[in-house]
Amino acid sequence: MVLEFSGLLHLIVVVFVTISVVGSRASTLAKTLWVLGVFFFPIIGFIVWLLAGPRRVR
Repeated sequence: MVLEFSGLLHLIVVVFVTISVVGSRASTLAKTLWVLGVFFFPIIGFIVWLLAGPRRVR
């Protein structure tokens, strides 16, 4: 049960970050690195993205 929840949470975080990063003005390389970082390091990557990630264009 816990593994299913953590997998679902990981998927939600990756999708949220991907949508946000794609809408930013960052370069293609930066966008790719942010998404890969959050995918491979979900907890640390998400925290770093929240603090220093590219911001969405309004």
